[in-house]
Amino acid sequence: MRNLQQCQGGQLLSRPGVPTETGASSGLHPLRLEPEGDGLIYVPKSYQPAKPAPLVLMLHGAGGDAEGALRPLAGLANTYGLLLLAVESRDRTWDVIVSRYGPDIVVIDRALEQTFRRYAVDAEKVAIAGFSDGASYALSVGVTNGDLFTHIIAFSPGFMAPVTQRGEPQIFVSHGTADPVLPINHRCSRRIVPQLQQTGYDTRYREFEGGHTVPADVSREAMTWLTTSV
Repeated sequence: MRNLQQCQGGQLLSRPGVPTETGASSGLHPLRLEPEGDGLIYVPKSYQPAKPAPLVLMLHGAGGDAEGALRPLAGLANTYGLLLLAVESRDRTWDVIVSRYGPDIVVIDRALEQTFRRYAVDAEKVAIAGFSDGASYALSVGVTNGDLFTHIIAFSPGFMAPVTQRGEPQIFVSHGTADPVLPINHRCSRRIVPQLQQTGYDTRYREFEGGHTVPADVSREAMTWLTTSV
């Protein structure tokens, strides 16, 4: 049972292991963790219980939902053999952006625990990813839980607020040079990336000409980076 200190500290307790249940077959499925504001999991066509698959936990932007969170990678899951997991924030956006860590960490941990219980996940390819507010949250939770997440993918982040630093996750950041929502120079990627690099994180940075979006070639680059990095 999680306690208040663990929630406020942004700590996730679930870890991949040997599945004890049989998960759903390939395709998109609801998590059925919550009566409202639930989540989704996509199982690739190539998934086999005997062959652990990479997992990407996707986080939506402000006002988004689980379906929207999956959109940047939905067309790539079968190509790269990815398990895609998405949950929805309890409020309009993620807890630490509104106040402090708490309810969203609980739901994420429950979703991960269920996923690890039902599917064989490659412990060397456990990623947390997000767009916009979801990218900020992915950086924050990913760095805090770097002993779980091996990779962090931040598409157009605005900031990061880790409670602590654990592990040595590899990090991929992308940002549009003409982003009108989270301007690249305004406390965003051109400040975040040097901070990560100075702290010693192995960080790949991809700027592109464009606005507040995730171009298809950037999504592909991120997934190639995830699945081929060592």
